[in-house]
Amino acid sequence: MLGVMNSIRLDKRDLILSKGSAVMTRRGYHGTGVLEIVQAAGIPKGSFYHYFASKEDFALQALAFIYRPRLTRYAQALNDPALSPRARILGYYRDLLAHFARQETPQYHCFIGSLSFEMSEMLPAIGAEVAAIQQASVDILRDCLEQAQAAGELPADEDCGNLATFISDAWQGVLARLKVGRNLQPLEAFVTRLERLLQA
Repeated sequence: MLGVMNSIRLDKRDLILSKGSAVMTRRGYHGTGVLEIVQAAGIPKGSFYHYFASKEDFALQALAFIYRPRLTRYAQALNDPALSPRARILGYYRDLLAHFARQETPQYHCFIGSLSFEMSEMLPAIGAEVAAIQQASVDILRDCLEQAQAAGELPADEDCGNLATFISDAWQGVLARLKVGRNLQPLEAFVTRLERLLQA
């Protein structure tokens, strides 16, 4: 019975995180109140405070809820033993390009981007969590680049940490342009340049 109750509690918490983070992505941190979050989740307002101490606590938990699984999938893709390290990286970003190309109007809504631009300075805990997630992504990419280097797919003198940071930052810029311009040209240019970067 305890296991069933824990499952119910987790399911409701996940529902609030999922629906509430979607609202906060569209409206921003300041534009989203607890009322909007609970209305999106279809729950009483009191239920919110059963799971979250505050709106800031909700935002912190939402960051982990959304991005920890994404980091896991990223790590899995960049550690696929069936592909060479270079092929893993290029395949991952080509798949993302294909994902956006299938959309009738390419668009991207970024929860971490919305929070980092709006709240990183005002709420240091959010800034720290955003930085930790971004660094984890860079570390995953760096590890794969180092494997590519060891396999002779990158020059022996390449600084893999610097290259991983550059690629990750460039990708964030591409996503920002996609959000504004809603066309694939920046993504296509990114993939083309990435192919040239990852050459021995």
